Parts: sequence; C-alpha cells; structure tokens
Amino acid sequence: MAGAARTATLTALALLAFAGNSLLCRAALRDDAGGAAIDAASFTAIRIASGAAALWLLLRWRAATPQSAAPLPGSWGSAAALFIYAAAFSFAYLSLGAATGALLLFGAVQATMIGVALARGERLRPVQAAGALLAFGGLVALLLPGLTAPPAGGAALMLAAGAAWGAYSLRGRSADARSGNATAVTAGNFARAVPMALALALAALPWAHLDAPGVALAVASGALTSGVGYAIWYAALPALRATHAATVQLAVPVITALGGVLLLAEPLHLRLVLCAALVLGGIALVVLPRR
Repeated sequence: MAGAARTATLTALALLAFAGNSLLCRAALRDDAGGAAIDAASFTAIRIASGAAALWLLLRWRAATPQSAAPLPGSWGSAAALFIYAAAFSFAYLSLGAATGALLLFGAVQATMIGVALARGERLRPVQAAGALLAFGGLVALLLPGLTAPPAGGAALMLAAGAAWGAYSLRGRSADARSGNATAVTAGNFARAVPMALALALAALPWAHLDAPGVALAVASGALTSGVGYAIWYAALPALRATHAATVQLAVPVITALGGVLLLAEPLHLRLVLCAALVLGGIALVVLPRR
C-alpha cells in the first residue's frame, strides 16, 4: 500500500507540473492591461537554462554522475526537438489560452506518436481506429473558424510544438533504454538545448522586454515544472503500466483548463469543452489496453 500511495503521489505531482508549464507560460506572456511580463524568446531561454541547471543539481545531489567532467548522455537531435518544442510553445501562448494550448499540444503529441507507430507497421484495432478518428475530429472542430476558434498562428505553433515533443519522446525511448537513466538523458538534452535557446534570445534582442515577475515565472517553469517535474514523472513511471501512464496524462488538459479558469480568469467556452471531450475520449480509446 505504501508503494501504491507513493506512486499515486508522484504521478499527481507530475501531472500538476505538466499542467503548470502551460499556466506559468500563459501567465508570463499574456498581454493584459499591465502588458506582458516577458517576451517569448527570453522566456524560452530562461526556461531551458533553468531546467538544465535544476536537472544538473538533481543529478549531483543523487550522485548519479561521476564527479569528473564526464559528458551527460543525450543527443543533439533530441536537444533540437526539445528546443523547437519549447520555442514554439512559448510563442504560441502569446495568443492562445492555457486550456486551448494544452489541448492542442496534447493532441499533436499523441497524433505524432500514433502516426509514427502506424508508419512503422503497427495496426490499430477497430475501436482504436474509431478513437483516433474521434480525436482527430475533435481537433478539426476546435480549429474551424468561429467566434471562439483559436488564432490560426498560435494554433499552428502549438501543433508544431506538440509534433516536436512527440518526436522528442520517441527519440527518448531508445536513448533511455540504452543509458538506463532517463533523468540524466533529459539533463543532457536540456544542456545541449541551452545554446540554441540563447541564440534565439540574441536574435530577438531588439524586441526583448522582461521584468522580475516574468523572469521568476520563467525560472519556475524551467526549474520546477520542467526539470523537477520530469524527474518526478520518471520516478513514478517504472511503477506504472505503459497504458496507465498514457491514460493518466489525459488529465493534463483538464487540470490546465481548471487552472486557467481559477488562476488566470480565462473563460471556458462550450466549444472547447465539447472538443476536449472528443479529443481526450478518442485518445483514451486508442491507449486503453485490450480486454
């Protein structure tokens, strides 16, 4: 029972961290009456650098790496996917609400991973195929023109962020298996993504603006909800079945939507609720195990 309680606690904390990424980014970047607290490029750079620092400190504390300057595992390809995800994620939240962004991100991640699985020869059972069509229909319905439709530019960026994160996750499966330490691989990828994020921030320097609250939100997003959040998830993952791990993540857009309403005073439109039910319900049919 103690083990089950620990797994449940770690899983809940990880899901809150994943939802917190969207909430922190949206809070920092939304252009309300007081103006945005930070620009998207600076937010991306600070988030990735803070995540790299937090993961490095965590590894040192665990003594998971030798004291010598041995290179961290990971790859430049995975770091590029991580950077593309983080940058597109930040720029998308200049115009998207927290809940809409989280739903688009999650749908794109799952669509990317399912699409790659199909391309590799995997086949969906009829109920899974129906679920995939249902989820795809929900995304299409969300993006159709209308009064509550998300801005096209922001939606396209968030879909790109989801595709990049899906690619990062697929690359990470084999890398984690080879290294045996998913946290170390993630730390290595974050460290390699830092120069990419700094280059983006330098390129966008003429448009840079940031204040103390904006920097604090970016650091929290990088160090806590990204770095520590991923470490917590990897601690819970060995005790979760693969299908359970995929299923519990369906809660992330829901938590984000509730947080957007309660913390950011964002409206929750009926269209978003219905589309979310289609997307998340469809994905649940795909990832739930065969009985």
